[in-house]
Amino acid sequence: MIEVNLLPGGRSQKRGAGVGLSLAAVLDVVRRAITDPWLAVAIGGILLGGVSTGSMALVQQRSAARLAELIEQTRADSTRYADVVNQIRSAEARRDSVLGQMSVIAAVDGERFVWAHVLDEVSRALPTYTWLRSIAPAGAATALSAEQLAAGEMPTLAIRVIGVTVNIQALTQFMKQLEDSPFLSNVTLAVSAVATVEGKEVTEFTLDLSYERPDPALVPTVPLPLTVR
Repeated sequence: MIEVNLLPGGRSQKRGAGVGLSLAAVLDVVRRAITDPWLAVAIGGILLGGVSTGSMALVQQRSAARLAELIEQTRADSTRYADVVNQIRSAEARRDSVLGQMSVIAAVDGERFVWAHVLDEVSRALPTYTWLRSIAPAGAATALSAEQLAAGEMPTLAIRVIGVTVNIQALTQFMKQLEDSPFLSNVTLAVSAVATVEGKEVTEFTLDLSYERPDPALVPTVPLPLTVR
């Protein structure tokens, strides 16, 4: 007896069903073949390790890409900041140079009238029967610092005066008049000794004092003479 299949899809469905049955059969065979539980655990561990390794590799690739982006951004920031740092250093170098020049100018200008004031005040305070042998700085000159220059401060000038008097009371008067000067302060007697000069007994003395800039309100002003033509 001959049969004709008038439904073409029926054979394909049977084939599909046959394939499904074959796959189920294979899985069933595999399940039956793996009867050892340790072998199942080992296979499961291998599969889990593969999945974990793939996940870690993916995470590492993403982290490496993010780090590479951060490195490029950091390099760009470093280049930009390096330019800013160089500009700041250049500005600081120019500032230090200007401050050094101003320090020299201030030192020269500030000491221009110092010794004129010192000699004027010492000669004004000098009593009779007293003469001087030397007036000199007591120590090394102090250079102006940038902080002192910015604050408008001047270092104190230490002065040593060496002289001779024939009257000890004149020495006391001399020290008092020096102390009364607005430009001089800290007058102290460093050395006092009796000596003989040209057959006469005299007192040799050494005074230490300081020069300082006074308050302009304390300095007396002398009016200039008027010239009438």
